[in-house]
Amino acid sequence: MPSPSIMWFRRDLRLQDNRALTAAAADGPVLPVYIHDPESEAPWAPGGASNWWLHHSLVALDAALRARGSRLLVRRGPTQAVLARLAEETGARAIHWNRLYEPATIRRDTAIKQWCHGAGIRPKSHAGYLLFEPTLVQNKQGTPFKVFTPFWRHLLTLDPPPEPLPIPTLEAPAAWPASDGIDSLGLLPRIPWDAGFSAEWEPGEPGAQSRLQIFLDGIVAGYHDQRDLPGIDGTSRLSPALHFGELTPAQIWHRTHSATEHLTPKERGGAEHFLREVGWREFSAHLLYHFPSTDRNPLRPEFEQFPWKENLAFLKAWQRGQTGYPIVDAGMRQLWQTGWMHNRVRMIVASFLVKHLLVSWQRGAEWFWDTLVDADRASNTMGWQWTAGCGADAAPYFRIFNPMMQAAKFDPDGQYIRRFVPELAALPDKFIHAPWEAPVLVLKTSGVELGTNYPRPIVDHQQARDTALGAFAMLKRESEQ
Repeated sequence: MPSPSIMWFRRDLRLQDNRALTAAAADGPVLPVYIHDPESEAPWAPGGASNWWLHHSLVALDAALRARGSRLLVRRGPTQAVLARLAEETGARAIHWNRLYEPATIRRDTAIKQWCHGAGIRPKSHAGYLLFEPTLVQNKQGTPFKVFTPFWRHLLTLDPPPEPLPIPTLEAPAAWPASDGIDSLGLLPRIPWDAGFSAEWEPGEPGAQSRLQIFLDGIVAGYHDQRDLPGIDGTSRLSPALHFGELTPAQIWHRTHSATEHLTPKERGGAEHFLREVGWREFSAHLLYHFPSTDRNPLRPEFEQFPWKENLAFLKAWQRGQTGYPIVDAGMRQLWQTGWMHNRVRMIVASFLVKHLLVSWQRGAEWFWDTLVDADRASNTMGWQWTAGCGADAAPYFRIFNPMMQAAKFDPDGQYIRRFVPELAALPDKFIHAPWEAPVLVLKTSGVELGTNYPRPIVDHQQARDTALGAFAMLKRESEQ
């Protein structure tokens, strides 16, 4: 029997449209393996919420493999050493994997390729995590894009991504090496923090396919108008599936075009806007690939001198959803309870942290990294740098979201706030966004006691705005000298 090829799963936890798996299957017997090596991704090892998702996605992947006469081999330890042991145990002479683009993973994969060549093993990496390889996308000057709109327009001039691949037939190896159990990886939290996760999510390829179909069957037609309303189910909620590779952007691209051909021009506009959001994911990866230090440092170096206030009390109040601003608190509590936050609210809470509290964007990025089930290095970095005004295509420094106006515009009846800040649920719509403006009698009859069962605002909006504008204006003047 021919020696098996190792299929090294990473963030490609699917069987459909998996180019590495298809290539490995074409070689002969396939040994699917997942190697738990978080240290190799330092300083951005997966956070707690991501680990919860990873555990359940690995369970789903193993079940799918077993249904096809295969299984998922799980090992722990330094990746290169684990691969070397597996090659020795099984006689494998090829290793297939799908490419990732973060700085630490690129360094690791490059070292493994070098080792493979020296060991007489054929390494083969494949595309699939993005629509287009970041090495192939550049502007007319031959340099990376730094503004999204021209980046997206350029992508639309390229040939569409290849059609998704079907699940290949998998031939089992002659013998199965020993495997660790998925439970032994210790990915699940040891506190009841994840109690709301299971009610909210279905990790794994079947759940991803189901969610995409639900979105395309109805939500996508109104996406353009409803995607900014956190109180309704108006978005795809596919970001965790994309991050863990349970679904590919190529599948989304082709299925969206196919499913929306019959829609009216206005309804197709929702689909076009949705694909544009997939483009933002591409842009994030493009930026981190070409500017690899931006996960810790601002793209615009003058922001290294910004006078952030590392106020631990402010940071903790923000993390716990106890700022006294209902839309901010609702977002932070949604994050803690479900491992996810509506994108419009992500912008509001991020703006509040960096521009009302003047706490650095890096602290916000770290918290999101640990608490989001869709925590993605590139998207997280770009989102926070955009909000802080220090990244590519960034929000101008004077754009400071007014949390009351944002709430009134996007959650006008307080449906979202009432779900996640239940102590305010009985307040009339008129005061749900700014409870401190409610008369004493209204507060009393609504069961709200400011400073007791709901906090007063930890900062005054206008004063905080003026302070932030002054700090940003000073930085601008100094950078122009």
